[in-house]
Amino acid sequence: MFSFRTTPLEDQVDKALMSGRVGCFCTQNCWDTGRSRYMYDLFRERRNLARVFYPREAELTPGTNHIDFTREDLEPLSAIVVEIQDVGARYFNYTKDVISLMDILADMGEYAPALYIVDHINPAGRVVEGTMPEGMHEMHIAKVAHRHGLTLGELCNLYYSGIQAKFPLHVISYRASDSNSQLMPWTIAPASDIPGLFTCMMYSGGGLWNNTTITPGIGTSRPYEYIGAPFIKNSTLETPPVPQGAMMRPCTFTPSAGRYSDQRCYGWQIMLSPGAEYHSLLHTIQLMRWFMGRYSQFELLPEFWAKLADPVIAEYLSGGDLSLMDVREHVKISEQKWIRKAKRFCLYDDQPFRMK
Repeated sequence: MFSFRTTPLEDQVDKALMSGRVGCFCTQNCWDTGRSRYMYDLFRERRNLARVFYPREAELTPGTNHIDFTREDLEPLSAIVVEIQDVGARYFNYTKDVISLMDILADMGEYAPALYIVDHINPAGRVVEGTMPEGMHEMHIAKVAHRHGLTLGELCNLYYSGIQAKFPLHVISYRASDSNSQLMPWTIAPASDIPGLFTCMMYSGGGLWNNTTITPGIGTSRPYEYIGAPFIKNSTLETPPVPQGAMMRPCTFTPSAGRYSDQRCYGWQIMLSPGAEYHSLLHTIQLMRWFMGRYSQFELLPEFWAKLADPVIAEYLSGGDLSLMDVREHVKISEQKWIRKAKRFCLYDDQPFRMK
């Protein structure tokens, strides 16, 4: 059973929410601006809050962006209320945790608690980038484009249909909450490596750097805008490939966490022109091929390929005969295919679209 609800969470009168044992699966983004409380405080006041599933460390602690739980944790519950801020890319850790949660609920069959998704605006917007996974891919991801253009509620709607789940799924519209009109979706950082406005525009491609020997600036104040490594020799005399609407500035940085923590890195800052359309995935793979031709220390680590999950792009990165134009055409066709599929699961008037 699926439903899409247009009234706030506190106005839902389902028995499971009013008097059942409620588990709240959330991040710091479940802050209610109108009532100055967190989502789970609603159930604490009702005295039926049974469990809060929260990130494993203090807010915005680098390298800890996961929510831990087990099937045994879920079995005593009547309802699970999810409120996180998705960031629009399929490999975002908290979204993968929600998908893992749905897999367990589907396996529980008739004994599964009802699932409620308190939806939020997608900070990466409705723009689509990339391809749906083919072949070997990461666990606990929906088969969506790298940058999918959906809200979390829509993503769960799609996944729920795909696995033919039987547990009750209810999505509460982001328009039902005053918080979505009072706060931009990046005001409260969604995760330690997603700190601000531009990060989500860079993450759909930039997230792939995490599985290479180049760091995307994790442990700096501008992750995914900075890329570099100790072995890079940057210079104003040699500029990496850069698409129209973007600029590359040579820079140095010392990460405080992650790969190359406390080591001086050399690289570039990716800067976007105001209003420019930036296809992060295509730029990232072009940069990766450029680095491969110049630095023997640059490697794509084994887990990279499952994250990319695209044989055509993999062939390009492996030095095959494909040109960048071939890859662009492949991505274009894949994006069009994904958009046709995604539209069937949209819950709001605006629709996903691709860059021209």
